[in-house]
Amino acid sequence: MTSTDRERSTTLRWYALQVHCRKEQLTASQLETRDFECFLPTYKSLRKWSDRTKEVQQALFPGYVFCRFDFGNRQPVITTAGVLQIVGNGPTPIADSEIEALQRAVASGLPGQPWPYMEVGERVRVTYGHLAGLEGILINFKGKHRVVLSVTLLQRSVAMEMDLSWLVPVQEQRSQRVPATVGCPVRAVRASL
Repeated sequence: MTSTDRERSTTLRWYALQVHCRKEQLTASQLETRDFECFLPTYKSLRKWSDRTKEVQQALFPGYVFCRFDFGNRQPVITTAGVLQIVGNGPTPIADSEIEALQRAVASGLPGQPWPYMEVGERVRVTYGHLAGLEGILINFKGKHRVVLSVTLLQRSVAMEMDLSWLVPVQEQRSQRVPATVGCPVRAVRASL
């Protein structure tokens, strides 16, 4: 890693941008033409119409695009057509580890789908396959085991199908679990220039 790469990685952080629903791809493309690094995780879904069924790509986090930029120089980002606001109170970057986990999950090719945000449940670590080393929450849905990867700031999650033999429990760091609050809205404020 060169000194320029180190400087870039310390000043450029990942942020969640709230964008117009169903315009995520268009907004991400416009940001990329302005030389911003964007990440728009998608999944395949079957959509039925009266005359046909079609497989379509949809955003895993509808209404959101992840973008890497310097918060001090955010004006070109928030003035991009389609961007509504930067999510969070002030500069609230998303942890690089959460973005990396999502990027690895999407690149693995395993089936995934949007999932309600979960904070409680057994934490597990994947020990085998493309997602080895990732941690998430184990759930059972429709008779299949899945690991839920979460983006804390958005309070959104993605469920990835897993074989139970690929998972090991993660030791909890704290002695007590704090109950999750229900109905906590995402705090989003319009970024000031």
